Amino acid sequence: MKYEKNANGGGALPDKSPSDKLPSGKPLIFRGAATALITPFTGGESDINAFVNMVEYQINSGIQALVVCGTTGEAPTLTHDEILALVANAADTARGRVPIIAGVGSNDTAKSAAMAIESSYAGADAVMAVTPYYNKTTESGLIAHFYAIADASPVPVIVYNVPPRTNIPLNMNVYRELAKHDNIVAVKEASGDVALASSLLAECADDLAVYSGCDELTLPILTLGGVGVISVVSNILPEKTQSLCRAFFDGRLDDAREIQFYLAPLIKALFSRPNPIPVKAAASLLGMCSPELRLPLYPLDNTAELEEILKKYVNGGSL
Repeated sequence: MKYEKNANGGGALPDKSPSDKLPSGKPLIFRGAATALITPFTGGESDINAFVNMVEYQINSGIQALVVCGTTGEAPTLTHDEILALVANAADTARGRVPIIAGVGSNDTAKSAAMAIESSYAGADAVMAVTPYYNKTTESGLIAHFYAIADASPVPVIVYNVPPRTNIPLNMNVYRELAKHDNIVAVKEASGDVALASSLLAECADDLAVYSGCDELTLPILTLGGVGVISVVSNILPEKTQSLCRAFFDGRLDDAREIQFYLAPLIKALFSRPNPIPVKAAASLLGMCSPELRLPLYPLDNTAELEEILKKYVNGGSL
């Protein structure tokens, strides 16, 4: 492969509390950077060998957690058996070194609840559920949806707010109610609304860990009281993404700011088309996997610009 493993890793964050708990007593799943992993394909099938190699690479690079079968992992086009196989292989490879978080979200509450149970049996340490898309509902319906998943799940639940994809935004009325459930422990906030994130942290930080779901907002969310990021760019630069979080929690704000600025051009490139189209192309250019996607996602028609940007970040400017 053209990407290199970091033998020393990124290291655990020094300020992680010994009990790994939020002030309310709910579990803190991780602090720092988690990677929303791509799912590699070859010949129309999940490429488990490439996937396992990526899991190992991420862990060796110091990443703090891994999200499997989320948006970046093309979950909507994965079969039930593929999802469970990916979760199981991630858990078997991690061997408890980092938490494995399984994406279980759908617009069918019963399906999401069942997948939360099965994913936990496959080895997931936590699950993440997106707001139900297409089946538009009310605030009460959203609360009931997440409560049903959390009631069923044997492991903690992360709520995922990404209204640009679902057209179903979470607001403070909903967040206040979700914070009351013992098994809803965190939020991936990918609305891009910093004011909403600020209100969420001001009111609910004792009960909900808040992770940035937007790479470009990692540092702003951390400064408001967030505990990390669920990242796309860390598929390519896991150590650097984790270093941003570590610098912030170490009190080295200037260093954290420098890393956020350093990552900005790559982040922009990786979101120049709908995720995960560019990041899958980047991973392919680095030899991690094939560029294969599942329809309706369609490969980049020209990777030259992305390749030039990648050269500034990896392997001394040579791909």
